[in-house]
Amino acid sequence: MSYGEDYAPPKQLRPTYYATPPYLTTHDPFPTSCATTYSSPCAILLPPPSFLPLLHSPSSMDGLLLVDKPAGITSHDVVDAIRNIAHTRRVGHAGTLDPFATGLLILGINKGTKALTGLVGLDKTYEATAKLGATSTTDDPEGIIAEGPACPHPDTDVIQTVLSSFLGAYEQTAPVFSAKKVGGKKLYELARKGKMEGIVLPKKIVTIHDIALLDYRWPNLHFRVSCSSGTYIRALAKDIGAKLGCGAYLTELRRTNIGDHRIEDAIALIDINEKNIGSRLIPMI
Repeated sequence: MSYGEDYAPPKQLRPTYYATPPYLTTHDPFPTSCATTYSSPCAILLPPPSFLPLLHSPSSMDGLLLVDKPAGITSHDVVDAIRNIAHTRRVGHAGTLDPFATGLLILGINKGTKALTGLVGLDKTYEATAKLGATSTTDDPEGIIAEGPACPHPDTDVIQTVLSSFLGAYEQTAPVFSAKKVGGKKLYELARKGKMEGIVLPKKIVTIHDIALLDYRWPNLHFRVSCSSGTYIRALAKDIGAKLGCGAYLTELRRTNIGDHRIEDAIALIDINEKNIGSRLIPMI
């Protein structure tokens, strides 16, 4: 799933956005001229609200907004962008996506934030790609990659059997780089400081409602999974690799559903502007 609400990727791995010319020349919070790298801390140039024409008063902007998050930015970056477009600080989201992940992010604006609590616990569906035969310190492409244990390449039947073995409830270990707390400290904070010695990673029972093989061509395994809230898909990929005996880490992740909300009904972040945001809101009843 995700590192957690307060996760911040390792500093050397956070994306940097370079926008030329600066914000005075564009109202697009993520201009197409931006270049993305993973070499230095995130520095996103967002247009300050005072420079944007107020086309909608904040009081009229109430509801939920379905956004298709792009890769390379945090969920909070999306919130910041919508705050600038909607001219309000009252924006939140119903479930973090990791920086490398894409897909459905539900935002609440103004009174819509009150509905977010009920959305966080909904089941979720993802499409994911795992690379077999290798491991990552973060269980995703942002960590240090190493070759996995030597093993014969599993055939499709073996892959299907292993995937099916995860159906139902299973005990999942939280990733090292996650916002789970041990002794009052978040795991990713302890990991960054090299203080993981003696730390027992917390476990949690999660539920895999459905898991389906979409494509398999060694070493890439593409699958779809529907699961309970709080499931770490990075950890699931690692567990799949462990059962296959070859190791695995997640290379791609896309969230397609949160409850009954679908990615097909979402709008790409780059396409949202002051003129159309009001028409994209799901009103509060």
